[in-house]
Amino acid sequence: MHCGIFGKRLARVAMAEAAVLPPFAAIVVAAGKGERARQGVPKQFALWRGKPVLRHSVEDLLEYGADPVIVAAPPGMLDDARAAVGGDLRVEIVAGGETRQSSVRRSLDVLEGRSCERVLIHDAARPELVRDVVTRLIRALVTDAGAIPVLPVVDSLVVASSGSMGGTADRNAMRRVQTPQAFRFDAIHSAHRAWQGAADAGDDAQVLHAAGGEVTLVDGDERMRKLTFAEDFMDNLPPMRIGSGYDVHRLAEGEELWLGGVRIEHSHGLAGHSDADVALHAIVDALLGAIGAGDIGTHFPPSDAQWKGEASDQFLAHAVRLVTDAGYSVGNIDLTIICEAPKIGPHRDAMRERIALLLGVDIGAVSVKATTTERLGFTGRKEGIAAQAVALVIRQ
Repeated sequence: MHCGIFGKRLARVAMAEAAVLPPFAAIVVAAGKGERARQGVPKQFALWRGKPVLRHSVEDLLEYGADPVIVAAPPGMLDDARAAVGGDLRVEIVAGGETRQSSVRRSLDVLEGRSCERVLIHDAARPELVRDVVTRLIRALVTDAGAIPVLPVVDSLVVASSGSMGGTADRNAMRRVQTPQAFRFDAIHSAHRAWQGAADAGDDAQVLHAAGGEVTLVDGDERMRKLTFAEDFMDNLPPMRIGSGYDVHRLAEGEELWLGGVRIEHSHGLAGHSDADVALHAIVDALLGAIGAGDIGTHFPPSDAQWKGEASDQFLAHAVRLVTDAGYSVGNIDLTIICEAPKIGPHRDAMRERIALLLGVDIGAVSVKATTTERLGFTGRKEGIAAQAVALVIRQ
């Protein structure tokens, strides 16, 4: 921000003991595109911790006593906004404008004439609201026309000039600004009406400050962070996930035998649409299962002629890419091959090396074991080979 408010003292507003805050309305700005988050939909409608991002802050505002709650949605996406909020929450959806400032202005116009004295303006991209911060903001309006939550700057700052360091900045005079921001309704409404900025306003404090309004700074909270990039949506992922895989192929004469990405000389090979490497197929299913991405047949259907006779290496590479895209990396693999013949022991290390290379992990993260079924069942009769695998993936 360049509104000059950072030079103000950091106001610490004493919290009253009363449990109920004075009445206030709330506006949730959810009209942006959010393309940097790469979620396939505007980020405010994407899922985060099991619910659409937008719903999180709306729930909190209603719980803290906001009435009414106005949601500014992208033009043409009012139904999407309603679906993201859910039909059980009482909110009003309005069409936003081309800029953030115009979206807020439209929302304030909706509130005009409703005896609204205080309003919180919040960005939907910050799904977590902290009650203590909301209380500090509302209480600050006793003395000032506006209040914003801020955090200290802990890193050194420089001024960039054509890709080079052009100077330094005093971080002690700087603050990181969050939302929600609180305002006396008449002050912020008139300030938006008078806004003459050449570009979109960075936030509403900038609009009020430009109109000569006093903006108080209160302590923010690190939990009220903004979701901006795809990595931000990965922070809520479990630290690790586990998947299991199982595959079977029959043995047939005249086929090559591939196990664990290694070709083994044997009287029979495994028959299948691809190279029928049951070991790699089991690992693929385990990885896909760990991230909830279906199974190998979903991604490489046997009905698709392009996979006829193809090496299973590419199936495993695809699974690893999906694991990475989901925000995880491969932790370790435990593979068990079930057969009477051939003997797996002489080929175990070669399989481990090959699998580790395909996964991009250390060989120590790959276990290859073998067992028989004591001549019972189809593997005991040497009619086929089975493999089962367990995969651990770890959040990046």
